[in-house]
Amino acid sequence: MRTLFSENILSPSPTPVPQRNPFELHFATASSLSHTSSSASTQSSPRQHDLLTQYLQQQQQHDESTRTSYESSSDRGHHVRRKGNPKILFMGLKKSGKSSVQKVVFQKLSPADTLFLEPTTKVEQTSLRTFTTIDTAEIPSHLTLDSSELDHQPLFSNAGAVIWVLDVQDEYLASIAALIETAVFLSEHYPRINFEIFIHKIDGLSEEYKYDTFREVRQRVQDELSDLGHGDRSVSYYQTSIFDHSIFEAMSKVVQKLLPQLPAMETLLNKLCSTCRIQKAYLFDVGSKIYVATDASPTFLRDYEVCSDYIDVIVDIKQIYGWHSREDNEEGGSVASGDSINESTVTLDPSGETYVYAREVDE
Repeated sequence: MRTLFSENILSPSPTPVPQRNPFELHFATASSLSHTSSSASTQSSPRQHDLLTQYLQQQQQHDESTRTSYESSSDRGHHVRRKGNPKILFMGLKKSGKSSVQKVVFQKLSPADTLFLEPTTKVEQTSLRTFTTIDTAEIPSHLTLDSSELDHQPLFSNAGAVIWVLDVQDEYLASIAALIETAVFLSEHYPRINFEIFIHKIDGLSEEYKYDTFREVRQRVQDELSDLGHGDRSVSYYQTSIFDHSIFEAMSKVVQKLLPQLPAMETLLNKLCSTCRIQKAYLFDVGSKIYVATDASPTFLRDYEVCSDYIDVIVDIKQIYGWHSREDNEEGGSVASGDSINESTVTLDPSGETYVYAREVDE
């Protein structure tokens, strides 16, 4: 019987002879360099030696000045890490939609009920206790930055982001002027605070006018900040409306910037997608429908809308049919780990190949 293996298949293979790598770069040794430099120095003239010495001194002075300026700039850019919970401030002109955004996202108020909200007359602070406590505060429009009634230190000292709500269905030039004043104030006194702009109430605009307005607002803000010497100020822009999922997606991106665990969570989701062949993964906060992390694949609003609506369905069904077993609680018994997993699946097409899988996780 003939085989494809040799007779000494179990014997150790001979050690391969090391061969020279054709792509390896060979550098001159220190002795050869010193020998070359010494021979070159003996052959160079005194004038060339003086010019070389002068050039080296100028280069050292330039390096020292560059290093000093870099250290000073890095000291200015380094800030103390924020203490406490993530804090978001809502600012904007009157009737721009600050209260509506805050109550729809963090207090689950119906968008139709926001028409009956009273105007804000004082600074209102609330807290959302979910995966992490998020503190929010709304500053009324009549309290400007120059007002003596507005105490800057308790509001801005621990704030992580300032959201300026701009109503595009109204005359927004005055709002842009106040927005620029706020951005300059934050850049000079609290540069570590993220400045976010919600171009709000876009649901009443046509698609063409919607993007033209978005482009105009962004260009005006960038030009004004550049003229005032703050062109390097980082500003983020979002098109939002409380009548669709755009407000939740924009708020998700704002909250993600305030979470120090975001890189670790993104890495875990990337590994989950690659291991389980998942097309897209979101880590949701069920209470507010904010996704605190997602994988590195492109994010589309349509995918987020499907997952967000699915969470609403799960929560509604769970409120009707889901409950904790009283017998287990009274007897002190523990449920098996396999029985304590809450998961659900829904298919998106008749073939069953595309589906959404929801799995509940704890702290």
